[in-house]
Amino acid sequence: MDVKSSSAGTPFPPLQKTALRLYSMRFCPYAQRTRLVLEHKNIPYETVNIHLGSKPSWFWERNPLGTVPVLEKGDQVVYESTATCEWLDDLYPHNGLTPTDPYVKARDRILLEYFGKITALFYGKLRKADQLEEGIKELHTRYQFYEDELAKRKGPLFGGNEPSMIDFYIWPHLERMPVLGRRDQRIAVSVTSFPRLARWYGAMYEVPAVKATLCDFDTHDYFLKGFESGSPDYDYGLV
Repeated sequence: MDVKSSSAGTPFPPLQKTALRLYSMRFCPYAQRTRLVLEHKNIPYETVNIHLGSKPSWFWERNPLGTVPVLEKGDQVVYESTATCEWLDDLYPHNGLTPTDPYVKARDRILLEYFGKITALFYGKLRKADQLEEGIKELHTRYQFYEDELAKRKGPLFGGNEPSMIDFYIWPHLERMPVLGRRDQRIAVSVTSFPRLARWYGAMYEVPAVKATLCDFDTHDYFLKGFESGSPDYDYGLV
């Protein structure tokens, strides 16, 4: 996390053939998915943070989409958050995160696909004054979907007493949602309206991998404001 970003013109950091390397950005929720899995499984890795507004040429060689996260191990390169997480779960099967029950696995896939509706609100209507009311109404509908699913599970997490992959997939954006809740408290999960989802939040904050990747609200708020203004500070807080 505490590595300054590599930008255009930055020399390529030498790669050890046996090392696992993560190309990341400190405040990217999608890269955080991968970091959560790495931390949960206690996998040794090194981090190269990328300045997403000025990417080095060697980064494009690893991911033609120009996005993080990217994992590299020797001559193997995997990118896209769900692909990196699933690769790690297969490559390092200890502390497994993928359900073995076919039905639960399918339901988790549905939860992941549906979560795109929340991320769309996070980057869209919830940040636009003229669409905020509509966005909050839609958000509460989405929250209810996850509230109802938790009612069918043994909880408090979607994986039960331990996190599963879906918990790590949806956590990063939901970690940031209370920051938007500072602008309108209805955006944050209410314990009165969504008690199971609120309990899920509390349980997730106690997960060691979450603690290892967590950013405080002020840091998230600062970065999000910079992101919205078009001038994100990728190295905020580093000296």
